[in-house]
Amino acid sequence: MKLKSRYFIELAFNGKNYHGWQIQPNAVTVQEVIEKALTTLLNEKIETTGAGRTDAGVHAKHFVAHFDSADSGIENSNLVFHLNSFLPGDIYIKKIYSVPNNAHCRFNAISRTYEYCISTRKDPFYLDFAHYFFHPLDIGLMNESAAILSEYIDFTSFSKLHTDTQTNICKIFHARWTENDGLIVLNIKADRFLRNMVRAIVGTSLDVGTKKISTEDFRKIIESKDRCKAGQSVPPQGLFLMGIEYKPH
Repeated sequence: MKLKSRYFIELAFNGKNYHGWQIQPNAVTVQEVIEKALTTLLNEKIETTGAGRTDAGVHAKHFVAHFDSADSGIENSNLVFHLNSFLPGDIYIKKIYSVPNNAHCRFNAISRTYEYCISTRKDPFYLDFAHYFFHPLDIGLMNESAAILSEYIDFTSFSKLHTDTQTNICKIFHARWTENDGLIVLNIKADRFLRNMVRAIVGTSLDVGTKKISTEDFRKIIESKDRCKAGQSVPPQGLFLMGIEYKPH
């Protein structure tokens, strides 16, 4: 039996046509499409592991997965070129490279960065990549609430209910809103994120920005550890996974 080697695969995808990354019954996912392409091109059954999940409709400018293969010539082949020719236009393979066999794209990650985009004007070019929100927003107040996030580690209030997650503990390293030419963007970096966490944070931040609640209310929502007290989750199309960071192998 031929020994297998492990490879990391870096990719980007437009999530509009997919029900997230992870394989699911009766739904097209990015993982399913990539595994079928790798299996066909490598002529062996390939199963991938992703660095995390993305919800339906969420995009990734930088996603990482790993797979094992008995083909020892992958790095010297034109596999990236052939994959990009084979895959639909909304999935792009950046590179594939060999890693130690114990490397794990999910468990070895030390941080993940997301962005959420809000368009303050109706713009057809942002239709699939931003949440259109026409109410006036106070960015200063929203950044005050964003700064509060780094003071806490339990984000139960922003977690999707009834998940199989063992802990709701996360460390947020950075969270800040910026505004440029009608586009308001949250950039947020943490060691890990809970299901639906960024979209729930954004929804609650919009309540702060419209002065529906105060920054002190935002703090109390975190401390309550009650998802029902937080704001509504915003739509998925404004969310982008921007990067995943690893320690050098």
